[in-house]
Amino acid sequence: MKKKDWGFDVRDMDRSVRPQDDFYHYVGGNWLTKNPVPPQESRWGSFLILRYDTEKKLRAIVTELQNTKKLANGSPEQKVRDFYLSGLDLKRRSTLGLTPLQMWLDRIKKIEDVDSLVRVIAHLEKIGGAGPWSMGVDQDMKDSERYLVHLGQSGLGMPDRDYYLKNDAESARVRTAYGKHLEAIAKLMGKSVTEAKRDQETILRLETAIAKISMAKEDIRDVDKTYHRMSVRALAQKAPGINWQDYLKIVGAPKVKEVVVMQPKFFAAMGALLAKESIADWQTYLTWHLVGGAASYLTPAFEKQNFAFYGTTLSGVKVMKPLWRRALGATNGALGELLGQIYVKQHFSHEEKKEMNKIVDDLFAAYEARIKNLDWMSGATKKKALVKLRQVNRKIGYPDKWRSYKNLEIIPDDYLGNALRAVLHGHQRAMRRLNKPVDRKEWFMSPQTVNAYCSFGLNDVVFPAAILQPPFFSLTADDALNYGSIGSVIGHEITHAFDDQGSKFDGKGNRKTWWTKADTARFTKKAQVLVKQFNTYRVADGVKVNGQLTLGENIADLGGVSIAFDAYQLRLKKSGRIDIDGFTPEQRFFLGFALFDLENKRPEMEKTQVLTDPHSPSLFRINGPASNLPEFYAAFAVKKGDKLYRAPNDRAKIW
Repeated sequence: MKKKDWGFDVRDMDRSVRPQDDFYHYVGGNWLTKNPVPPQESRWGSFLILRYDTEKKLRAIVTELQNTKKLANGSPEQKVRDFYLSGLDLKRRSTLGLTPLQMWLDRIKKIEDVDSLVRVIAHLEKIGGAGPWSMGVDQDMKDSERYLVHLGQSGLGMPDRDYYLKNDAESARVRTAYGKHLEAIAKLMGKSVTEAKRDQETILRLETAIAKISMAKEDIRDVDKTYHRMSVRALAQKAPGINWQDYLKIVGAPKVKEVVVMQPKFFAAMGALLAKESIADWQTYLTWHLVGGAASYLTPAFEKQNFAFYGTTLSGVKVMKPLWRRALGATNGALGELLGQIYVKQHFSHEEKKEMNKIVDDLFAAYEARIKNLDWMSGATKKKALVKLRQVNRKIGYPDKWRSYKNLEIIPDDYLGNALRAVLHGHQRAMRRLNKPVDRKEWFMSPQTVNAYCSFGLNDVVFPAAILQPPFFSLTADDALNYGSIGSVIGHEITHAFDDQGSKFDGKGNRKTWWTKADTARFTKKAQVLVKQFNTYRVADGVKVNGQLTLGENIADLGGVSIAFDAYQLRLKKSGRIDIDGFTPEQRFFLGFALFDLENKRPEMEKTQVLTDPHSPSLFRINGPASNLPEFYAAFAVKKGDKLYRAPNDRAKIW
C-alpha cells in the first residue's frame, strides 16, 4: 500500500549508500548534497531550517506591528514593535556610538581599589555581566522548594578555558584570531595602535590567569562537583579579598545568609587574583568585556568586528545575517514570552497539542515497561524509578501563565538601552524569587524556540510550540515519522531525567541518592561503553569527540530512540501495520529518527562544537545509537561485516 504524502521525500535519500554502513547518509545523502550551508549560517539542517521558517513567521508578526500606527503604550505589541524598530535603525545606532554604555564606562574609570572593583563587578552583573564571575538565582539542588543565589566562574572571551591553555593547532588558530579581535575592538573605541596592542596583551594575560583557575568543562557537567552550599560568612573566609556583603547588596540580595558556590577553588583563587593584578589592568579588562559584550548592539563597525571573530573564526560563517534577522533575534531574546503570546495565537492549534499529548502518553507507557523489564536494575531501585517517572511533569506548547514585562520601558530609538533595560528587568525579576516559593509552572524557553529541554530541579520535560512542526511532527504525517522524530526528542528529554546526572535527582527535583550502590556501579559500567564508543569519533582536522563531555546527551539519544520505538509499537497495535513506498513501519520509524538531526556544518563550527558542546555532531547522533540498537539491526538486516555492526558485548544498552 502507498500513502501519497506520508511526510518523507524518498528523493532525499542516497541509495548508493548501504543503511547498514552509514544510515545517516543513506537517509539524507542527497538532501545534504543539495542543501549546502548558506553563506550566513554555520550549519544547515532540520533544526536550522525550522528555526528559519519560524523566524519568517515572527517577521510577519513584527512587520504587521510596524505598520500598525496606534499601539497602546506598554502593551506587548508596542514593546515588541519598538525593540525591533530600534534594532533596524542603523543611523541612530551609529549616532549614539558608545553613549548608551557611558554610565558604566564612567563607573569603571572611577575604580580605585579592590573593594570598588568588586562593587563595579556587581553593578555590571545586573546588566548582563562583564566580570570574572557570574551570579544567578536558581533552585537549591538539595531543597527544591526554595531559591538560592548561585555563584559561578565566568570571565572568558573565548568559549572554553582550553583555548587559552592548550597549544594544539585549533586552540592556536582561535587564540591568534582572538588577539586580533581584541585589538580591533580597542581601535574602534578610539585607542591608538600602541594602546590597542597593550590592551590586547593585558586582556589575554588576565583571561589566561582566569582560565588556569577555572573548572574543566567535563567537571562542570557533574552536578555534585558544582554544588557547594555555604554561609556568606564561610564564603568570605573561603574567598577573602572579595567584599561579599557589598557585592550581594548591590546585586539585590542583601539579606541572604546562604549561597551555592559552584567552583569554590575558583573563588578562593579569584580573591588573590583581584589583589595581585593592577587596578588599571582590571579597568582595561572590564571595559573590554562591557564593550565587547554589547558590540552587536552598537555601530555597524562594532557589529561587523564581533561577527568576524564569533561568526567567522569560531563558526566559519561567511556573511552576516541580514539586519532584520539580527534585530529580530535580539527582540526575541529580550522579549521572548511577549512575542510568544502573539506567535502561539497564530501558529499552534489545540489539535496539535492534543496529538502531542497522545504521543507523550505512549512514550511514558513505553518507559514504564522498559524500567520494569530492566535486567540490570534491582527491584528496590526500579520502584523508585517508576515513582520518579510518574512525577515527571510535561509542558507542551506554551506556558499556562505568561511572564510579566510590566515596568520595562522599550523605546524605538535606543537599541542597546532597550537590551540593557530588558536584562536588568530580568535580573530584578530573578532577585524577587528569593522571597517567593519555587514557581513550578515557569518555562525556561519561549514557545517560538525550536528546541526542548528537561529540568532536573522541576522534574519537567518541555516541548515549545515551534519544535512541533515538520519534519519533527505533523498531524498529517505517517505515525512512524512522528514517533521516530518528535517521539525520539520526547524520549531524549525524559531520558535526561535518568541520565548520568538527572538520575541523581528524585521526583521532586532534589539531589538525592535513590539508587543502590550495586545499581549505580552497573549503570556507570554501561555508560562507559558509550564514552568509549564516542571517543573513537573524529571531525574536521582530526579533532576528537569527547565521550565524557557528551555522555549525558548520548545516553539521552540512545534512550530516546529506544523508548520512542517501543511507543510506536504501542501505537501500531491500535493503528495496524502497512508498508509505504516499500518501507516497513519499523524502517520508516528509523527514517524519521535520522531526520531529527540531519545537517551540514562548516568545519570551523564542527571543531568548536566538539571542543565546547555536550552534544555530539549530528552524524554520530544518528549512526551512534543505531549501531547499538537490536531493533535497527532487525529492521535493516545488519550483520557482521557491516560498518555499523557492533558485537553484542560492545553495544550500549541502558534504558
